[in-house]
Amino acid sequence: MTVRLATLAEAEGLPAYDLPAALTAGYGGAIGFRSPTLYANFVTSLDGVVAVDDAPPSAISGKSEADRFVMGLLRACAEAVVIGAGTLRAEPRHLWTPAHIHPPLAEAYAELRASLGLDTVPRLVVLTGSGDVDPSLPAFELGALVVTTEAGARGLRGRLPSASAVATVPGDGVGPRDVLSIMEAEGAGLVLTEGGPTVLASFLSEKLVDDLFLTLSPRIAGRDGNAHRLGLVEGRAFDPRALPAAELLGVKRHESHLFLRYRLTGDA
Repeated sequence: MTVRLATLAEAEGLPAYDLPAALTAGYGGAIGFRSPTLYANFVTSLDGVVAVDDAPPSAISGKSEADRFVMGLLRACAEAVVIGAGTLRAEPRHLWTPAHIHPPLAEAYAELRASLGLDTVPRLVVLTGSGDVDPSLPAFELGALVVTTEAGARGLRGRLPSASAVATVPGDGVGPRDVLSIMEAEGAGLVLTEGGPTVLASFLSEKLVDDLFLTLSPRIAGRDGNAHRLGLVEGRAFDPRALPAAELLGVKRHESHLFLRYRLTGDA
């Protein structure tokens, strides 16, 4: 592996796992979390676009190996990875595992998970109010938990592979607190969300996000009246008198990409 992130700034006293040597070298130091923690990971263009016409994140990251390495590391730390059905549809052949996103360090990611007492791969959790997902996708063959409504569960009954399961929530939609209650019941204290922007917005609106990892890619996406371009947060407009605030915990660099870590403070 040739990726080596340079640490430009880092807050003192952050949790730190004893990482395998290859991960320590690549990340430029340690990383760790206190449980429970909900953390998010996104890549954004310089003009704030995180999704381009339903293309995978590599369209924004410029196929950065460093970004894939960090995605793998964050997945390797997680007990569960939460995504919305829209993210699943945008990357139908994807598997939300460390090894899938960055195969060169599969063994190091697996070593880290074993040292933390975690399962071989994080549990994939797919959120869908309607139950509108394709049960034939590889992610369901590997095993996933679909969180949906009673109506959505009825539509999926008997259609998912045996490796996957369904959890239901009351009402007409999947609320963020319901999701975290299910995660707690499943014993998942370290939860990573990779989106999409609507899912992130729902967690932010309830002040449930603890940490945000944001890769700033040296790309400019632009917008016009026809292009489908999404920002980091979609579907929610926060009160300008009480905008969610964040504290910068770390800055790392690889070539022209910046890797930022924030703690969401909840303060206006």
